[in-house]
Amino acid sequence: MPSRALRIFGRVTPLRLTSASRCDDDPRVSGLPPAFAFLAPDPDRPAAPSGEVDEQFRRWRRQIVLATTFGYGFFYTCRLGLSLVKKPLLDEGVMTATDLGTIGSAFFYAYAAGKLLNGFLADHAGIRRLMSFGLAASALVNLAMGSTTLVGLAALLWAANGLFQGSGAPASIVAITRWYGPRERGTMYGVWSVAHAIGEGLTFVGTSWLVAATGWRSAFIGPGFLCLAVALVLGRVLADRPEAVGLPAVTTWRPELRLVEAGEHDHLPPTRAEQLGLLLRPSLWILGLASACMYVTRYAINSWGVLYLQEAHGYDLVEAGSLVGLNTFAGIAGSALYGWVSDRFFASRRPPPSLIFGVLETIALVALFAAPRGSTWMIAAAMVVYGLTIGGLIAVLGGLFAIDIAPNKSAGFAVGIIGMFSYVGAALQEQISGGLIDSATTVVDGVKTIDFSAPIAFWVGASAVSLVLAASLWRVEVNE
Repeated sequence: MPSRALRIFGRVTPLRLTSASRCDDDPRVSGLPPAFAFLAPDPDRPAAPSGEVDEQFRRWRRQIVLATTFGYGFFYTCRLGLSLVKKPLLDEGVMTATDLGTIGSAFFYAYAAGKLLNGFLADHAGIRRLMSFGLAASALVNLAMGSTTLVGLAALLWAANGLFQGSGAPASIVAITRWYGPRERGTMYGVWSVAHAIGEGLTFVGTSWLVAATGWRSAFIGPGFLCLAVALVLGRVLADRPEAVGLPAVTTWRPELRLVEAGEHDHLPPTRAEQLGLLLRPSLWILGLASACMYVTRYAINSWGVLYLQEAHGYDLVEAGSLVGLNTFAGIAGSALYGWVSDRFFASRRPPPSLIFGVLETIALVALFAAPRGSTWMIAAAMVVYGLTIGGLIAVLGGLFAIDIAPNKSAGFAVGIIGMFSYVGAALQEQISGGLIDSATTVVDGVKTIDFSAPIAFWVGASAVSLVLAASLWRVEVNE
């Protein structure tokens, strides 16, 4: 990519791939394929004066966690628009539920691949460039998505969106591992995890109002323009690592944040062998399957929850979007609460609080679908409890447990592996749910009805399987 184009993402440092610079010990190029050289990290800066290190560290750490949290929250506004416009597209005869399931699954399959690819890249690339470029590219895809009704083209565009969206979480998580020590990781990961709820809330409440006022195309066009602006901001306020702004590594600054003594070469990036060695850990595979099942439930609510409330309870788009939005806002508290509770009361062990959160999440899901038609308060209460608990489960199963298991230098790839499992589960959910809903749709005297019994059984069953798989990891230790 020409350096002029890269200026929108902040400072540009030319990368010269000479034979001397290709060595494995060069943190700027080790493991980074030539095709992705434009994502190279910023070089180290001269050390800051010793009297300014503490102040600069505190300022940068606040800035990094705020930028990654809100930045990743805006990623969600460019991925959830399709969830809000399913009923208008169905009612207008533009697409069928199977078509929508195909488009949705195309996103999730590509997102699974994107999480794996970007997870690998995040351990080597500059997180400032990776995250801002990914969001800008996703925004452009959304602008194109708002101008087509062709199923094939929409599926291709939404798949491309999935690849770009896959950059947000790995870049954010690598930033956290570089700027925060292992002893505070659970708490800070929990803080960052509220990004999921922020983004979902902005979409289900804010974008639903926009769609109701201006039509279904604005579900893509509005977030597209917004996220282009946010990408520019991220390119200016993020920093790849402390050394890139003249600061020492975080555990050099505060050695007490280590769980174990640091190794001699902790400042170096991971080798590919270290990253691929993660695939030999059975616990990571089990965790991936548990997360995949949890994501079936999560995206059942995100993708079909609005349609369910409209069809089964008769709510309009804004009412249904607001009720689904309750779970996302509750998820803000749930994500932050889980990380703090697991660090504070369970010595950074994840399985005990995971079991508690998982049981409550399944109970809330059953209550949501058992609520009588129009029982708004019961639905709202179930959504709040569901949001609190799913927020915590997203934090732990979707990433925190993975970076506990993996070596620090391979955190991005570990999250990419779990993300691949998670979004294959989400993709299968889209296809299966769309088919089940289509087969359960009947039209009598011009009135369409949908029997949600089969989809609900599928969604609740996935939640129960996730709970059992996660509980089987009870004895897994950090960095096993």
